Amino acid sequence: MLGTSVMIPSMLVPLMGGTDADKIRVIQTLLFVSGINTLLQALFGTRLPTIVGGSFSYVIPILYIIRDSSLQQIPDPHERFLQTMRAIQGALIIASSLQIIIGYSQLWGIFSRFFSPLGMAPVIGLVGLGLFDRGFPAVGNCVEIGIPMLLMLIGLSQVVYYYYFFSQKDTPIFERFPVLICVTVIWIYSVILTAGGAYSHRPTRTQNSCRTDRANLISSAPW
Repeated sequence: MLGTSVMIPSMLVPLMGGTDADKIRVIQTLLFVSGINTLLQALFGTRLPTIVGGSFSYVIPILYIIRDSSLQQIPDPHERFLQTMRAIQGALIIASSLQIIIGYSQLWGIFSRFFSPLGMAPVIGLVGLGLFDRGFPAVGNCVEIGIPMLLMLIGLSQVVYYYYFFSQKDTPIFERFPVLICVTVIWIYSVILTAGGAYSHRPTRTQNSCRTDRANLISSAPW
């Protein structure tokens, strides 16, 4: 949930014409709404032990809204951000209302009988492939951070977990928190590289992707 709450606004807000201050406000709003949704789901919903956060399935439709010609013609970036955000909010409200109607009317349960793994796997694959050019090339912008993150995530979730000591039921740490552990470790690693001057003489694009002091999220937050 934390990853989607940060990654989705970081990817979409600049395309909408938003600044770092707009980005941090969107992140704060997404975190707050995710907490409210999780609380409602735990009290009145299915009561599953899950955290309700942002979904990457909406990224592709949102990108089409952002690239709408009527919005792209707005000269002022801040005004374009506001108008685009309103359009996205309206679209999400309509889409969510439709999902609520389908869920409470039990139509999804009726139609789900006709779905099979052979039919759903291509749909999920298309969503993932549609986001490939947005996610994976970003690893190449900072290979010294991206590659260790990928290797560590694969190692913790797919290799270390199956060792006898870590596979015990009383220590399911790497089964439940591989992403959180990897993000924490790699962030500390990035801070060390930044403080050590590893990127002092690198190109601006590399510094923006690798340095931990270029996001401006903490300084732009309206505390």
